[in-house]
Amino acid sequence: MPDFTGKRILIFIVAYNAEKTINSVLDRIPPELRTRNVEVLIIDDSSKDATFQTGLKREDATSDFKVTILRNPENQGYGGNQKLGYRYAIDHGFDVVALLHGDGQYAPEKLPALLAPFFQDDADAVFGSRMIHKQDALQGGMPLYKWVGNQVLTKFQNALLGTQLSEFHSGYRLYATKALKRIPFERNSNDFHFDTDIIVQLHFAGINIREIPIPTFYGDEICHVNGLKYAWDIFKTMLRAKFHEMNLLFDRKFDVGQVELTYDLKMGFASSHTYAIAATQPGARVLDIGCGQGYVAEHLAEKAAHVTGVDQYIRGKSDNPKIEFKHWDMDGQEFPINVSDYDQVFMLDVIEHLKDPEVFMEKLRSAAANKRPEIVLTTANIGFAVTRLMLLLGYFNYGRKGILDRTHTRLFTFNSMRELFAQTGYKVLEVRGIPAPFPKAVGNNALGRLLVSINRLLIGLSKGLFSYQIFIRARALPTVPTLLTQTIERSAELRKALAGNTPG
Repeated sequence: MPDFTGKRILIFIVAYNAEKTINSVLDRIPPELRTRNVEVLIIDDSSKDATFQTGLKREDATSDFKVTILRNPENQGYGGNQKLGYRYAIDHGFDVVALLHGDGQYAPEKLPALLAPFFQDDADAVFGSRMIHKQDALQGGMPLYKWVGNQVLTKFQNALLGTQLSEFHSGYRLYATKALKRIPFERNSNDFHFDTDIIVQLHFAGINIREIPIPTFYGDEICHVNGLKYAWDIFKTMLRAKFHEMNLLFDRKFDVGQVELTYDLKMGFASSHTYAIAATQPGARVLDIGCGQGYVAEHLAEKAAHVTGVDQYIRGKSDNPKIEFKHWDMDGQEFPINVSDYDQVFMLDVIEHLKDPEVFMEKLRSAAANKRPEIVLTTANIGFAVTRLMLLLGYFNYGRKGILDRTHTRLFTFNSMRELFAQTGYKVLEVRGIPAPFPKAVGNNALGRLLVSINRLLIGLSKGLFSYQIFIRARALPTVPTLLTQTIERSAELRKALAGNTPG
């Protein structure tokens, strides 16, 4: 067993109507933890009995370790009470905080074993699990219906998160405060599913959870958990977490950096990138507006004679002599190149980020007037079935990626996209619906490809309803100044020709 004097430890006891049990919990704290670097914090969640008064007596009487008793003026709930304890641990410079329950359901005698990984392996989160040896939980008095419910919910949660925890529902938990600082636990539920919220956050933040077996004890304590409500809350929380991970909705409490902000390639299945690359004309000079890191440009250059990528964020010089990159702020500067030098202009998932798309498209049309290159454009379809369903349920959540990317300033349907092209002087040559990038969510495997195939069939029934993105090829109509110039030049040529044919 390690020397526990190397870190500052907070033993945090959540208490509600624990007058009869709180002294027993304190008495059972092992001797090796009765040192100056260990503090016990009891937060009475506005109990209806004398929990606070009982704690005060121990606060005055205890000499081998410090006891601090606080009382919430209003009941904060199981999750709300935890938030206060973890914030106390962070603010007071503790290294580790160990959660105990004031009813004695979780054995304080196991604290040394649960604390050991923080001293041996620099663990960031350790959970006491009653389900590593499942039969022990029944032998310890866990009711059969809770035992079954625990396992069913845990399997469901593991499946959605891709984790392998033996139990999601133990209240015996220890955290390094450096881990708590990395997650927005204060945004979590105040209810009992706070414990699920924090597991999701730890997982999304890449913080490993270690499990250690603990004994199961069910005594005379009163259970304050409504089982059906708890299960329903877990179900909703897990779906929201999964949808957030898939960028189908946004939940701030789960926004802990699990999604890369860079936009990677969507190759190997029907996507905006594969459709655009297929539309590249052999030997064409291509302008890739909003090229990002230039990943698509590398594929465009396989068919094109030359590719110029322009973006505010570029990776630098390409190793491919057929590719060049130029830095450009699309909202604030004139074109850094002569657009009329290009045969095709690609705008992949760009137009929705512009402050004024109509003005930009008119400028592009004028800049390309001498050659009128083909425009290849993709954008999100706000009319996608999932988005419509979310609206029906009252949700309109922006996310880090996807149709409702938080950086989007404009949203389009097929009709509004056609209208934009018509109003800015373009002739639409082709319109296609793009399926959702299921392989990015479930893996580029048989299931992912099957879902894409099904999505493509549904797009055949209704582009507006089942397309995740919009694909358009268009060509600029000549501007009035260009037409006037052409008319004058052509008239002069005709006049000259007619004069040459007139008999002397």
